[in-house]
Amino acid sequence: MSVEVADSAAKVVSLGCRLNIAESERIRAMLAEERDIVVINSCAVTLDAVRQTRKAIRQARRANPHARLLVTGCAAETERAQLSAMDEVDGLIDNAAKLDARAWNIAESKQATPDKSRHTRAFIAIQNGCDHACTFCIIPQGRGRSRSLPIMDVLREVERHLVAGAAEIVLTGVDVTSWGHDLSSQPPLGELVAAILTHFPELRRLRMSSLDGVEIDPLLLDLFADEQRLMPHLHLSLQHGSDLILKRMKRRHLRKDAIRLVSALKSKRPEIAIGADLIAGFPTETEAHHADNLSIIEELDIVHGHVFPYSPRSGTPAARMPQLPRPTVKERAAQLRERVANARHSWLDGLKGTDLNILVESDGTGYAENYARVAAPPHASRGEIVAVRPQSVENGLLT
Repeated sequence: MSVEVADSAAKVVSLGCRLNIAESERIRAMLAEERDIVVINSCAVTLDAVRQTRKAIRQARRANPHARLLVTGCAAETERAQLSAMDEVDGLIDNAAKLDARAWNIAESKQATPDKSRHTRAFIAIQNGCDHACTFCIIPQGRGRSRSLPIMDVLREVERHLVAGAAEIVLTGVDVTSWGHDLSSQPPLGELVAAILTHFPELRRLRMSSLDGVEIDPLLLDLFADEQRLMPHLHLSLQHGSDLILKRMKRRHLRKDAIRLVSALKSKRPEIAIGADLIAGFPTETEAHHADNLSIIEELDIVHGHVFPYSPRSGTPAARMPQLPRPTVKERAAQLRERVANARHSWLDGLKGTDLNILVESDGTGYAENYARVAAPPHASRGEIVAVRPQSVENGLLT
């Protein structure tokens, strides 16, 4: 099955299972502000599925000759060398990282295996599946129960990527903060992070992908506060700013829990940058609930916001709840994005004249510790970490 989810922004072609279709919608939402990008979310369940993936790539290139064409999904893992060799393909995104918006910023690499001259950061999937039952989400149905990669396996993966030249390691998964719950010793996530930092003193930057704030353990909280190699960038799986909507989503936190967590971190590490996922137009959402969603952006100082217009997933409880009109959902999503954009602009403006260390990408920009995007100095090489002091902001880029 091939489904194209397309509008004036990025085009997403989804092949295979229902989970891929759902993920394709989330990918499109993450790339909502992008233009001239085509994403093939591939399948590899059979040889015919791989053939259909290659066919979809060729068709997409013919239809979009000047677009940036990126491939993710199962075939991007199992047929990596084959797809990398296709002239039509501009980049591959690891299947485990495709729902992490930051992964799409390094997609220009076509390497089938790590290359020291090109490798900047590595995404390591330390966990898969989910044991929770948020009313809007079908991922647990497709990925099964939470499964953790044991500490020694994670350490081996970190070592492999460091040898390959990665300057930054990103720990990712479906529900990262549930890591360890299924292991016999049930270690907290903070124990894994501490083990990585202890075993690899040469590791310069360790970054976490989206976390469920209610499950951040005390050790991990202390590491965020005090460990300089753990990047000051916390992205929360927040979803909403209204307590009633959070309860209807079956989230395990309330608004006050997120505020308390961020306040505690900022009191110890003021430079930490906060990101969050926010859903607009959830079923039964009133104007007052939407106002709470808007106000949480200022309350938490959210500067890396991923806004998702709610869309019903067949088989989920939320799909059976009273739905909002689509124009209302889109309008509220636009308001959330505008509020985040304003907060982000003020934050970037406050970074002018400050000393930042950026990990250089191939496009002449790089990411600072707090995940601000910064213009790289002339002649800086991809994969280098260089010191900069930006003086202005141009189109969301510190220069």
